Order: sequence, then structure tokens, then C-alpha cells
Amino acid sequence: MLIGVPAETTAGETRVAMTPETVKKLIASGHTVRVQSGAGVAASVTDAAYQAAGAEIVNMNAAFAADMVLKVRSPGDSECALMKPGTVVIGMLNPFDAPGLQRLAAAGLTAFALEAAPRTTRAQSMDVLSSQANIAGYKAVMIAADKYQRFFPMLMTAAGTVKAARVVILGVGVAGLQAIATAKRLGAVIEASDVRPSVKEQIESLGGKFIEVSYDTDEEKEAAVGVGGYAKPMPASWLARQQVEVAKRVALADIVISTALIPGRAAPTLITEDMVKAMKPGSVIVDIAAGKGPDGVGGNCPLSEADQTVVKHGVTIVGETNLPALVAADASALYARNVLDFLKLIVTKEGALNIDLEDDIVAACRVAHDGQVTKK
Repeated sequence: MLIGVPAETTAGETRVAMTPETVKKLIASGHTVRVQSGAGVAASVTDAAYQAAGAEIVNMNAAFAADMVLKVRSPGDSECALMKPGTVVIGMLNPFDAPGLQRLAAAGLTAFALEAAPRTTRAQSMDVLSSQANIAGYKAVMIAADKYQRFFPMLMTAAGTVKAARVVILGVGVAGLQAIATAKRLGAVIEASDVRPSVKEQIESLGGKFIEVSYDTDEEKEAAVGVGGYAKPMPASWLARQQVEVAKRVALADIVISTALIPGRAAPTLITEDMVKAMKPGSVIVDIAAGKGPDGVGGNCPLSEADQTVVKHGVTIVGETNLPALVAADASALYARNVLDFLKLIVTKEGALNIDLEDDIVAACRVAHDGQVTKK
């Protein structure tokens, strides 16, 4: 099969869908791989490295003229126009973007959005949300450490003792857990909050303290269990109690990392403006959900601004929306392995395309085929 790997054109996107490691494996399986010249430069991968792995270096048109096109982000109108009907497109295509899916369908593409893979054990190796969220959690803490004008660890010096930074993590999914682990390595004192009580042991195993909020009704207990690996929206009664507990910790915090986001929904407000006002001058908030608040404004904090770092009420608020792209080399390496594992489900050992819709992962990820949007 002829496989194309074009350069990403989305603003700020530095990742690439295939690395020399995965290209070499595709070629060993009998495929021909064409990589657009310069596609990997921002991820520290040269054209020469791809050539050494056996890839052909081509221009943009040739990369899109393949039987299968591997992308990081969904192709735009001009990119769709370069692909012939029937082309298989695989990437993070945003299954909740109805206009984007319609664009793929109108171009006659067979498209697979890897974010739609079920959160099951079998799908773990191709779980792009987890692999990229892991990087986002790490980078969020590193950015916070850069913006924070004090040390993270406690230091005892001849000039006196410096207290350890107090870090609060809101939302303890993959990104939150990695944020806890990274902040702990830097020597911070960590507290974390999540709607799911089941994460308490995970938080404590990484050296953090769980911010506990009681579950007083059956509705609250049921919602706290979550579904499909994600937290569910919680009842207003529980959220009110959580906000009181979180507000106490945030007022004392030096760093707040907020990661709460449910795919397809607006990000919940966890850090109100009043909470920001109560924080110490010089404190830092990194809002991973920036740009995904109600109506696309704010994030977990309504004062967040997408792709901007702002200072509000003396607090620095970082609203980077694509943290994995700031760690492009490793983010690309992990993403490329996710893609390679997905390909094993739709390509036979002989190299032929075989889309088996009886496979729950394949069926869940297919979002467009034969001119129709297949993901509702």
C-alpha cells in the first residue's frame, strides 16, 4: 500500500504522524511510504532520517496522492482537495466537529478518528488521547515551574529555608496523574481533586493528597463512578460542595494545574474569578482546558484565554491549547506508535486494506465513508 505522511498545516502544530522508527516498520511490512519534505523538522526529525528508514521524500501533492494518508490533525479544505475519493485518512480528526466530518465525507474519504477509540484494555496501545494527555500533564508542570518566580522544592540554605511550592491538581485523569508525578519529582507539596473517589489511591501512590468531598445521594455516587474511562457531569449539589473545598486549597496554592475536560462537552468551571482573586500574587494557573469553556470562552477558569498567557488579579494564567506540540519529538514518537497499532486492525499481513466493522475499535473510529458521515 502507498502511504503518505504530509506536513501539518494547523497553526502551532509541530507534531508529525510517522517517525523513522514507525516508517521502517511499515516498509518492512511491504508498504511504500512517502513523507513530505520538512514534515518532521519541527519534531526534530530530518528528511535524511526518513530516507535512512526507507521513505521517499516528496512534495505535498505527492504525499496526499497516496492510498492512505496519515495525519495528526484533520485536513482542511485545500488538503481534502488533494486526495482522491476512497483515500483512507487516519488521524486525530475530532469526532465532535460536525462541519469537519462533513468536509471529510464530501471529499469521499474513508476517515478514522483515533480519539473515538473505546477506552478498553485492547485499545490502550492506540489510545492517542492518553498518550498525548500524558505529555500535556508533564509539560503543564514544566511551564508552571518556568512562570513561577520561586522554587518548587524546599531548600535549606545558608541564607535561610525556602518552603516547598504548594500545587493543586484539578482533574486526575492521565494528564492529572502525570502532573502529580512531575510536580512531586520537582519537590512540591501536592493536593488533587477529582469527581471519582476511585482515583484516591492513585493520587496517594504518587505522593499527593486527595481533596475529599462527600457523596450524599445515590445520584452523586452514580455520577462519580464515571463511564468509559471519563468522569461524568456531576450534580450541582456535589459541585457546590466541591467548590468550597477546592476554593480553600486554591487560596493557599502557589500553582494550580486544571485538566478537567469531557470530550464533546464544555469544560466545567473549577476556578472562579473570586478564587483567582483569593490567590497569592505571583501564583500560576495552567489551564489545560483553555478555549473549551462554555461557548469556547475560558476553560476550567473563565479568565483563561486560548493560546495566551495573561495576568489577572496578580495571578499568571497560562492557556496553551496544544501542550503536546511543545514536546513535539516525544509526542510524535508516541502518536506514531498509536497509529501503527491501529493500522494492524485495518491492514492485513499481506498489506491489503481490510476494514472489519465487526471490530469494535474500527467501527468506533470510522467517522466518514462513501460520502457519508458515519459517526453520530
